Amino acid sequence: MFAFLGASANIAFVSALILMILIGIVHAIGLGGDFDADADLDMDGGAGLLSWLGVGRLPLLMLIVLFLGVFGIVGLVGQQLMFDLTGDLLTPWIAVPAAAAAALPLTGLGARGLARILPRDHTTAVPLEVLIGRSATIQIGRATPGSPARARAEDQYGQAHFIMVEPDNDGQAFVEGERVLIVRRDGDIFRAISRGDHHLPRLEL
Repeated sequence: MFAFLGASANIAFVSALILMILIGIVHAIGLGGDFDADADLDMDGGAGLLSWLGVGRLPLLMLIVLFLGVFGIVGLVGQQLMFDLTGDLLTPWIAVPAAAAAALPLTGLGARGLARILPRDHTTAVPLEVLIGRSATIQIGRATPGSPARARAEDQYGQAHFIMVEPDNDGQAFVEGERVLIVRRDGDIFRAISRGDHHLPRLEL
């Protein structure tokens, strides 16, 4: 067994399985960062092929681990069959490309199967247009027409967005700490109107 695994013709397959195990260990002890990091790939022109291979169905690191496992197992099984039939192992120049070619579609099939059972990631990323109609608080500066100030607004998920706000009406001005109502977006600037309650007297409790 050890002689088979240690054979020079099988180094690539054994190394792939060891690397797969090491990635799992590193992730398990928390040194691998975010295992769910997705690939940010331009799929134009190759979307069909990449989708077939499983890209976009699983996090990229998980897809790599899956390929390493399939590649290593396919390679070792193929070499064992070849040894049983001929009494010798295939040269790596033939075995490695053949195992890689077989592992690619199997990885795609595995990715589709895992994608059905793994929980989907939920993202709170939203377009900035959803802030229209929501309140914002002036954080820094004094906002006047043509001179925006930095404000903080929250979307429906409670996620904070820091935006530049200026009054939608001439003659208005917003000061630090004032809450305003966002009414529209003009490029990178959000237009807002006063809520009318900033200068009202507060009851002291």
